[in-house]
Amino acid sequence: MSRILVLYGTTQGQTAKIATFLGDTLRADGVSATVLDASTASPSPDGYDAVIVAASVHAGGYQRAVRRWVRAHAQVLNEKPTAFISVCLAVLQHEPKVEQELTAIIDRFLTSTAWRPAITKSVAGALAYSRYNWLTRWAIVRIVRKAGGDTDTSRDYEYTDWADLQAFAREFVQSLPVPATAHGRGVDNARAA
Repeated sequence: MSRILVLYGTTQGQTAKIATFLGDTLRADGVSATVLDASTASPSPDGYDAVIVAASVHAGGYQRAVRRWVRAHAQVLNEKPTAFISVCLAVLQHEPKVEQELTAIIDRFLTSTAWRPAITKSVAGALAYSRYNWLTRWAIVRIVRKAGGDTDTSRDYEYTDWADLQAFAREFVQSLPVPATAHGRGVDNARAA
């Protein structure tokens, strides 16, 4: 059985929800998945067959705890199957300029940490108006209005495509090398026997 670490950084909670969903999906598919918040845990990636890192974009960058962890473990991460999930509402805009900005944010993160994940995926997050203070809510409404998004602050909005995220998790698992069993055969061969 493969062991996968899902490490995340979150500001408003949506990336934590995404990481938990990934862990649940992986476990449902027979994978041992550990989901940890980078701000409260700093696990070694050595004991895992693969690693997924998820972080959300805020003020043009990702959570400091995620950056530190990835930078500290980049050498090991570059030797394993890995994926980076960038959570950002701007992916909903589908405008070339915005897409270029998001690509630049991801590239800066990967360059500064020296990490080269096999897969990089952008995922839409959520607008948690109920959790924002008045100043943050005012700033977010201005940004969202300009982008043509939802500005009714009496409710929250979730834009994450859960079916797409589930398909990603399953494809990631299928891309992993088949771990050897105690008999020297891969799991797929053992099932077929």
